[in-house]
Amino acid sequence: MTRRTRPVSWIKAALKAAEAQSICLTALTIAVEGGKTDLAKPLHGLGAGVSEIALSFRGAAFRVVYAVQLGAAVWVVHAFQKKSTQGIKTSQRDIELIKDRLQRLKEIVQ
Repeated sequence: MTRRTRPVSWIKAALKAAEAQSICLTALTIAVEGGKTDLAKPLHGLGAGVSEIALSFRGAAFRVVYAVQLGAAVWVVHAFQKKSTQGIKTSQRDIELIKDRLQRLKEIVQ
């Protein structure tokens, strides 16, 4: 049985976090095949199909936010090294950036 693999598309600004991109590629591959890795969790308050991959790498915390319900691709909306002093909470600045990118992407894709 052949699995239908969807493409992964990166918003240019999210692609700048290249180290997070390479680390999260396996988790994104699972997402494009319709699965969900243990690293990914829904990012509440941003709509259905928006998830966040959270991982630690070399003592740093990285996040990759992606949307699976926008067109035929899985879109990586934001990738960043977490530097918040608020514990596990994603900063409001990052949340606003994600919301803005999702809105612009919805206008283009749909």
